[in-house]
This record gives sequence, structure tokens and C-alpha cells, in this order.
Amino acid sequence: MALLWDTSLLLRKVKDLRCLTPRRHRVKEKWAATRPKLPPTRLAVHHFDATYSTQLGQLWPSVRLAMLSERKYGALLNNFSHNAVLAELKAQGCVDFISEREREVPSCLEEKSEEPSDVSMKSSDVDGEQLSLSPNIKCLVFPRGDVTRFKPARPDKNSLLGYYLMDAASLLPCLALDVQEGHSVLDLCAAPGGKTLALLQTQAIRFLCINDSSVSRTLRLRKVLHSYVPKQLLTNENLRITSFDGTKWGEIESNTFDRVLVDVPCTTDRHSLMEDDNNIFSKSRTGERRRLPQLQLELLLAGIQAACPGGEILYSTCTLSQNQNLSVVEQAIYQAREKDGIHLQVVDLRPLTRMFGNTFHFAPDLHLGEMVIPHLAANFGPIYMCKLKRLT
Repeated sequence: MALLWDTSLLLRKVKDLRCLTPRRHRVKEKWAATRPKLPPTRLAVHHFDATYSTQLGQLWPSVRLAMLSERKYGALLNNFSHNAVLAELKAQGCVDFISEREREVPSCLEEKSEEPSDVSMKSSDVDGEQLSLSPNIKCLVFPRGDVTRFKPARPDKNSLLGYYLMDAASLLPCLALDVQEGHSVLDLCAAPGGKTLALLQTQAIRFLCINDSSVSRTLRLRKVLHSYVPKQLLTNENLRITSFDGTKWGEIESNTFDRVLVDVPCTTDRHSLMEDDNNIFSKSRTGERRRLPQLQLELLLAGIQAACPGGEILYSTCTLSQNQNLSVVEQAIYQAREKDGIHLQVVDLRPLTRMFGNTFHFAPDLHLGEMVIPHLAANFGPIYMCKLKRLT
């Protein structure tokens, strides 16, 4: 018994018995197989903390909290459906943020400097044309602070759904594009189709070209359109769906379109923070993520070339990243001028922030474009947009 007691004491004093085992007989620990790897969402958090804390400063903690919380949605009304959903949604407390917009700047929105951009002169009244909003686009949202979820849309007698659920801030690029009666429009990176559907709601487009370089995403886009748009319109010769490489569009069809929407692939910040599936921060997609700014630049330049002289181009992303937003626009303006001889003017979108400052939370002091940043009371975005006018 005394021997067993002495042995137990000895074992307690020996912290690692491996030192008593010859090296050739030691078994390697399986730490490489069992140690948990960081998921893409965690990698995204680390990356954003390092990048956006510098970019946004004191705004970042509140933006971070909002992005990690449940986002708000808007219900884009489908004018092609016969379901009377407008009254039903309003009875639930929803409001159409477009028709019931505020025309004055709310006190919480900081006025930006009136100094022109170093890149190109801003103008809220380019060639005397004021920004006008289509009366046919309606999007209902719950009031600030109300996080009620929308119910799934129901099909009508023609199997068309009454509304499309999307981030309401994603509509702002479509509104800023300012489509007018008889315009020809190119949606260069159209999938999954929310912005395309919004453009169709204007019922003013003479010809619409819808493109996405991914065949699988184009198939998804077609499914969305078939759920919301009558078949006779989808087979109309004034609507074309393609799957070309968008970066080559300047070679395919240049100097053609009155309006071009360039809603580029990006890090999709919210998805990167919330979903591990198909996450751009996966280790296998590191190279793809690093190439994004160059791809975005090539797509924007192609969109600029596709626009006719006097036409307008709307560049947008769903990221807070300066490298994917302001830097891409600045490079595109420079390269379009130096390489292609195309001169561009940045259109001031502050009228849009004045109209919708009570619905969305806009980033202050951007010298190029506008950006909706997530906020717990108005948890939409992020959405960056910058509008360019091709000068004659």
C-alpha cells in the first residue's frame, strides 16, 4: 500500500512522461487534425476590424454591431401582379419610403462640404436635368427601429408574386440611375435580379439588356424574372438576357446605352460576416478576393465604354471597402480619360440623401459618391453608389 502511495506521488510530480520515453518511441500528437480552423466568417470579422476601424473610426463599433444583427428588408411591389398587396402591407404598418420621402435634410445627417472633388467637378444639376424618381417604383419598409419580418409573397392567378424582398437600400442605385421614357439600359452584372426587377417596374425602358458572366447565376436570374414578369414581356425583342464576360462589353457594344448599371461583385460584407457557405473569405478564394478591385475596375471601364456620349453610368457595391468603392471610381475616371479619351463628370447624389435621410443612415464626408451604412435603427446596407455622366 505504501508503495502504491509513493508511486502516485511520483506521478503527480512528473508533468510530462514523454521525457521518460525514448524519442524514437514517442507518438506525435494529432493537433493538426483536431485543432479547429477559423471559419470564413471569423476571418471576415478580423479583416473588417483591421480595415474598417481605420476607415470609419468611431463609427465602426456601431456599424459592426448592426452588421452582425438581423438586417431589415423592403418589399418591392410588383406592378405586373394582380395581388392587392399595397393596402395589406400598409395595414401592417409599412410605408412606401419612396413616395413618402422627406425632402429636407434631417438634423442627424451632416451636410457635406461644398468643395468639388479633386477627381471631377460634382454637380447636382448636370446640364440642367434634375434627378427625378419613377412614380412606378414602390418599396414598403417597416418604420425605423421596427424589425418585423415580411411574410413570403403569394402568387396571383397568373402565378406572379406580389412583391420581391430585398435590402431596401439596394433600390437607391436604381433610383439614382434616373431612367426616363425611351431609354436603352444595360444591367452589366444583373444576377440575382433584384435591381433588374426594379428597373422593369419603371415601365419606361425602350430596350433593356440584362447580363451576368456566370451562367449559373443567369439561370437563377431567369427564375426570378419568371416569378415576377409576364412571359410575353420576357420574350419581347426589347429585352435581352446574356451571359457574356462583362469586362469585354466595350468591345461587344460601345457608345450604345443611355443608362448603364454596374453593380459589381464585391466582398458582400454582410454575407461574409453571417454565412460560411460561398464566403469570399474562404481560404480557397483568397486569390479571387484579392483580384476583386481589378475586376471591378475592368467592369466599370466596360460600362463607361458601353454608355453613349451624354449617357450616365451608376457604379455600386454592397461593401464598405474604400479599395472597392472610391478607389475603383477614381482609377476608372483617370484611365477612361488617359487611355480612351472619355471624359466623365461625377453627378452629385446629395439630393438622394436629402430625400431618404430618414429611412437610411448615410456615411458622412465621402468626397466621391454616397454610401448607406448599417445602423441598428435603420439596419439597411452597406450600399455604395457613384454616378458618372459621360461628357460629349
